[in-house]
Amino acid sequence: MKKLIICALIVCLAAACLCFAACDTDDGVIRLTEVTHSVFYAPLYVAIEGGYFEEEGITIELSNGGGADSCMTALLAGQADIGLHGPEACIYVANQGRDDHPIVFAQLTKKDGSFLVGRNPMPDFKWSDLEGSEVIGGRVGGVPAMTLEYLFEQNGLFDGNNITINYGIDFDLITAAFEAGTGDYCTMFEPVATNFQNAGKGYVIASVGEGAGDMPYTAFTATRSFIDENPELIDGFLRALIKAMNFVEENDGITVANVLAPQFAGTDVEVLANAIEKYKQIDAYSTSPIMKQEDFEHLQDVIISAGVMDSRVDFSEVVDNSIAQAVLDKMN
Repeated sequence: MKKLIICALIVCLAAACLCFAACDTDDGVIRLTEVTHSVFYAPLYVAIEGGYFEEEGITIELSNGGGADSCMTALLAGQADIGLHGPEACIYVANQGRDDHPIVFAQLTKKDGSFLVGRNPMPDFKWSDLEGSEVIGGRVGGVPAMTLEYLFEQNGLFDGNNITINYGIDFDLITAAFEAGTGDYCTMFEPVATNFQNAGKGYVIASVGEGAGDMPYTAFTATRSFIDENPELIDGFLRALIKAMNFVEENDGITVANVLAPQFAGTDVEVLANAIEKYKQIDAYSTSPIMKQEDFEHLQDVIISAGVMDSRVDFSEVVDNSIAQAVLDKMN
């Protein structure tokens, strides 16, 4: 069933790709679609609000795709220039043998950024404590759901046996569904998780990423044609991103939060700072845009373990580190 759902997704993406052609941009505007809006992507927002993109003559038009599948559809349809989402979407399209499929040219995060949220505090939590419960996992084939399932299995929890993973709720609807009473647990990204707890609606229990280990969780992608037709724009994007990555690495949570705060209107800066510190503590932020092949293979281990695909995709088919490496070499 999981493979059938993914195949249906690929068919829809392919149809979208036939309707539009990639184009170059000479006005410095990049249409960037992100999988969700979260402090998990702090370096991106620092690059925007800290003026790093502006220094490169780049204007970012940011939109929330609400899931990796929607981001990929926007890329293939020519409605977005760059996507920020899990590399799994690129793997699925590449596995179908499509020409000019989107590739990863920079990594942003290296761990799952979600946190397990429950209805009651669990100060001495162990993953095995979830036995017999229902957990909202998100969309089948999405990295959040697959990482959660992988982590559960590493701790003796198997969907349909001693735990129930609810795959029937879209990623951007998980919080609302949980608040409405669905499930015993769910996962949320920051600052949503902290805001949820502060509102007295639930409790942040554990980090999924800390339990699941390193993997290229979120990356910047674009079609090869867009990259080839806009080399200076891509280089400028990477320079701004690298400067922002360094800023996040070198500064504490409150300093970073004060820079990116305009991206989260209505959220207290202290909440943002706390969320950033959480991510720094679990080493979630990439300090370099270069993706490690061993981490990519770990991601494919998770995907195969979830039963979504059988065969691996070559690292070089989906990831091109050469662009970011060339930019790094010139900056150093």
